[in-house]
Amino acid sequence: MKDAFGTPQSLLVLGGTSDIGLATARRLIARRTRTVWLAGRPSPALETAAAELRTLGADVHTVAFDALDPAAHEPALGKVFAEGDIDMVLLAFGVLGDQANDESEPLAAVRVAQTNFTGAVSASLVCAGALQSQGHGSIVVLSSVAGERARRANFIYGSSKAGLDAFTQGLGDALHGTGVHVMVVRPGFVRTKMTAGLAEAPLATTPDAVAAAIEQGLRRRSETVWVPGALRLVMSALRHVPRPVFRRLPV
Repeated sequence: MKDAFGTPQSLLVLGGTSDIGLATARRLIARRTRTVWLAGRPSPALETAAAELRTLGADVHTVAFDALDPAAHEPALGKVFAEGDIDMVLLAFGVLGDQANDESEPLAAVRVAQTNFTGAVSASLVCAGALQSQGHGSIVVLSSVAGERARRANFIYGSSKAGLDAFTQGLGDALHGTGVHVMVVRPGFVRTKMTAGLAEAPLATTPDAVAAAIEQGLRRRSETVWVPGALRLVMSALRHVPRPVFRRLPV
């Protein structure tokens, strides 16, 4: 259960090597989270991440999880919930893809969509069912401002995040009143290994800043969190720019 400050005692990170996921885990461990599960493909990086979090005082476990294998999600995540209640699930996996390549390689584009959307739908529903059985918990889903309006520069990634964002909002409505809280997080450009080497967009942020926003959102039981907050106004304006004008914008 969450403590008096709204901090989850137990955390499941789907995407166990995610920079944002690990930054959030570190922050919550410092606030009293004591049990952490890192779900991801078995790798030295996953084990290193778990070992690092253990040094912070948490009881950390790993579980094999592959977003591209939905058939295995229920048995894999079922093992986690069988060990005890999970107070918070953070869906932090995703791929950016290579827009220029993926436009000419449809299977590569499909892989982006399957990871960011199909895999997320499957995992979220499995976790939602388990949290409902508990009668409490939070699902926090990392969406993106890229999903607010598809841009020429990354419409494959953006469309997958748009689908995820819409799905998560609907899931939150479906779970309203069940004791399960759903929160969508919409970061802008985040300096992570996924974006390494890319030109920074305006209002770029860090994994630690996203983690801080997630913690604050949990305490407030927010349904939507923008990181940084100024992006809410920026995207509200861009959403209403006429399409012929939008095409010419350097975004």
